[in-house]
Amino acid sequence: MSASAPASSAALPSLPQPPRRARRRWPWVLLAGLVLLVAALATALWLAVERAPRLPAASTPVSGDDLDRVRRLLERNDPRRALPGVTRAAQLSQRDLELLLQQAGKRLAGGARGRVRLQPGLAVVDASLPLPAGPAGDALGSWLNLRAVLRQTRDLPAVERLQVGRLPVPGWLAEAALPPLLRALNLHSQGALAQRLVRHVAFGSQTLVLAYAWPDNPQQALAESFLPSADQARLRRHAEYLSGVMARTTSHGSRPVSLAVVLQHVFAQAATHSVDAASAALENRAALVALGFLAAGQPLAPLLGMPPPDGRPQRPPPLRLQGRPDWPLHLLISAALAAESGSPLADAIGLYKEVADARHGTGFSFGDLAADRAGTRLGLAARRDPLRLQAALAAGAGEAALLPPILDLPENLPEAEFHRRFGGVGAPPYQAVLRDIEARLDTLPLLAPVR
Repeated sequence: MSASAPASSAALPSLPQPPRRARRRWPWVLLAGLVLLVAALATALWLAVERAPRLPAASTPVSGDDLDRVRRLLERNDPRRALPGVTRAAQLSQRDLELLLQQAGKRLAGGARGRVRLQPGLAVVDASLPLPAGPAGDALGSWLNLRAVLRQTRDLPAVERLQVGRLPVPGWLAEAALPPLLRALNLHSQGALAQRLVRHVAFGSQTLVLAYAWPDNPQQALAESFLPSADQARLRRHAEYLSGVMARTTSHGSRPVSLAVVLQHVFAQAATHSVDAASAALENRAALVALGFLAAGQPLAPLLGMPPPDGRPQRPPPLRLQGRPDWPLHLLISAALAAESGSPLADAIGLYKEVADARHGTGFSFGDLAADRAGTRLGLAARRDPLRLQAALAAGAGEAALLPPILDLPENLPEAEFHRRFGGVGAPPYQAVLRDIEARLDTLPLLAPVR
């Protein structure tokens, strides 16, 4: 037994041992590699982040011509009128793309700026994104300046080169980094939808042509892409609750219903699902969007994948605000827009409608413009002071808290008379009426703190 043990041990092959000097060297090699990696990352960060934006702030506000062009574009490419799978083409200008970047920047980062330059076969996209300050302040800088050169291909554009601050990034690396970047920005679903929709992108001189095909049920696909699941559930809950409120009101007859009464019901429901200011802001936004769809007469069910109601749906009773059937629509649409994306877009849409009415419709109405401004302030308050607004509306604020007396404001002005009396949009007499409207809104405690 004692002799067999050494024999068994001798049968095992001996492994080569590294030299003692090499054994002492490898920890230092690993440490040096880590130091070089950290140094490379720090250098890349230092080159990428800058102290100032390279792009100036947008100086041209959204104009009536911009909105008119967007309206025509949406009408031509309305998903409700398109056959699924049929390739269509949409042409967008540099200005259209910059407006899209501007609105996307507000959603992703409040001070983001964007610019697009289009030429045959190429697109140059510049962006300046503000970075949140860290605990140590602004030592490394506060802006991420990007320049991407996109080259037209037979399918989707390819990244030819990318510059992040002073750091050049190869095109292949930029394309490889795009999926994780979209996930980090919570835009993965939008990117996936674009992959499904877009067939080809062509760059021309100051124009972009987009060939695309809608999928089955495009409205639901858009909603699922642009609304996170939590937002969809919240909006579905508010839409169902609002439908029940209006059904109960309809059962008592089809008499007009005060907007203040509907707001009281809806915001009391929103309060039951709000635990802090952040959740209250989300509930308020969903409530205003659901109310905006109701006022516009557009069903939310197709967007949210909700089953159609059993039987023939009843027409909801008309809403009224100070006896007017049009002011609830003005107020709610502006409130939903302001709660979603901020006041400039909501104000521009309201002004565009009045100018269009002066040219082709019922005439320019300062009363409608006042209702638009009241709605904008309401939507901003729903975001910036959500708990206070929620409590006030749930307690029954009343119509006088939503809109001051404005029946004396000039209305139904044809374009020629509007220009004769007020000099057109932006003229001193026009601005004087706007200041009067703002002063009246300032007297309302519910809206006065919000600018």
